[in-house]
Amino acid sequence: MNKPAAIYARVSSDRQKEDHTIASQTAALLEHAKTNGYVVPPEWVFQDEGFSGANLLRPGLEALRDLAAQGQIATVLIYSPDRLSRKYAYQVLLAEELTRAGVEIVFLKSPTSGSPEDQLVVQFQGMIAEYERAQIAERSRRGKRHKAREGVVNVLSGAPYGYRYMKKTDASAAYYEVLESEAEVVRMVFELYALKHLSINAIARLLNQRGIPTRTGKTRWERSTVWGILRNPAYQGKACYGKTELRPRQRITRPLRQRNGIANRNSANHERPRSEWIEVPVPALVGEETFALAQEQLTKNRHHSPRRTIEPTLLQGMLVCQQCGYALYRTSTRTSKRKLYYYRCLGSDAYRRLKGALCTSRPVRQDHLDQVVWCQIIRLLEDDTLMQSEMDRRKEAARNSDPRRQRQEALRREQMRLAKNIERLITAYQEGLLSLPQLRERMPELNKKSKAVEAELQSLETGGMDDARYLQLAENLNGFRKKLQARAKTLDVCERQQILRLLVKEILIDPQNLTIRHSIPIPQARLALNEPQPPNSTPSVTSQQPGYLLRPRGNIAFAQQPLPQ
Repeated sequence: MNKPAAIYARVSSDRQKEDHTIASQTAALLEHAKTNGYVVPPEWVFQDEGFSGANLLRPGLEALRDLAAQGQIATVLIYSPDRLSRKYAYQVLLAEELTRAGVEIVFLKSPTSGSPEDQLVVQFQGMIAEYERAQIAERSRRGKRHKAREGVVNVLSGAPYGYRYMKKTDASAAYYEVLESEAEVVRMVFELYALKHLSINAIARLLNQRGIPTRTGKTRWERSTVWGILRNPAYQGKACYGKTELRPRQRITRPLRQRNGIANRNSANHERPRSEWIEVPVPALVGEETFALAQEQLTKNRHHSPRRTIEPTLLQGMLVCQQCGYALYRTSTRTSKRKLYYYRCLGSDAYRRLKGALCTSRPVRQDHLDQVVWCQIIRLLEDDTLMQSEMDRRKEAARNSDPRRQRQEALRREQMRLAKNIERLITAYQEGLLSLPQLRERMPELNKKSKAVEAELQSLETGGMDDARYLQLAENLNGFRKKLQARAKTLDVCERQQILRLLVKEILIDPQNLTIRHSIPIPQARLALNEPQPPNSTPSVTSQQPGYLLRPRGNIAFAQQPLPQ
């Protein structure tokens, strides 16, 4: 016969690649070609390893279709219809395309004659393959979600740094075992970041200097690894299932472009909404308060990122245009004598959009605005009555509205209930009412729940100690304010930034007014900054008092606006 033929084989998972199933497909097809007189050149053996059958973007399949369009092959040998595609519609599309090019499709595991009955069988195989794929995926998804809601650790499949994943056995369910050597590193990372305010880069550099090994035994810590530790909720005792989902890859990176720009699989690192995560209890390594502080700091870092900042400014990342809602960035211009810096609204840049600028906001002088805002914050902290009332309010709220007490009582009741259940099981076994296999089946689940409750109780007690320390530190605020008053004029920009970001969320700018939104409530807002006003003064954004010359040929009046409590 000596017909020129090509071979196409496909596997969709890494496990199938490791099991060499694609090699077995190719070997069977080559044997079939030799038996039936087909000539298969080595370069016409196309393989797609790790590609889903529900996708047509596969390098091997693309090369096969190009070769068929050129009219160089007469036959293509495929192991079974589901290797060509898992979707029946795609099978029909590819079959019609190859037939129009004069290419015969031969399936090794399918009827070979062209009778209507045999064609019907092939169509049924394609539909069943598509149905089977969808059914397996849906059953797997629902089964894992059900297990996750029951608190089964098996669905997590592995453990992060600080834990060892103990597989399920006949005597016990899967669980996380704490590796104390790694757990100390995790606690140190959270302490350095949340309490001592070291950057992620500084923490990674410190771990590298100390030669602390990673999970893989290397001594090289990347910033992304530290960032992943700080974001992982498992360290507060709540490992989450369903944090990410599989989506088509959006970006074509340079390595992908070097591989003809085709991704071999979809990207699975797209984060889902936090409300859709399913929490699975595991032993906690840090307290909930420390973990919450770390998440708050991560959020602030995203907002106040210093990337590409050559010279820091006081209000970097805090200015918002009230007219269009865009942020303000720093720009500069040079006069005959010096260089002047301005804050400019992103929405006022016409070159950024096809339809021109979004707003008509003018730039604001950076040096004047920084000085005015800093003076206003210092004056806010100098108000003894206001600061004392706010401190008393927060201490009272921290003492009275503590949700940990109710949760601790509920956990203690749950702990007593589990202890009684364990005691009843042991008593039933001693009296011969329960066999040893039944005891081994039921005891591990109770022990696992008891450990989880004990870990959460310990984390709540740690959080209570953090609150006590917070109340004690709040009483030393007067001493801090005195030191701040003495050094207010000598602090550098970075130190002023730290103080300002503790109090101010954002600063709103419109053509005539500027509003500082801070976290200290004022009985009645005070607006004009050129004169001291008592706490009970009446706000007036359209005040006719002199403003500040922050823009050329224009004044701006200022107002304070406390954040919602």
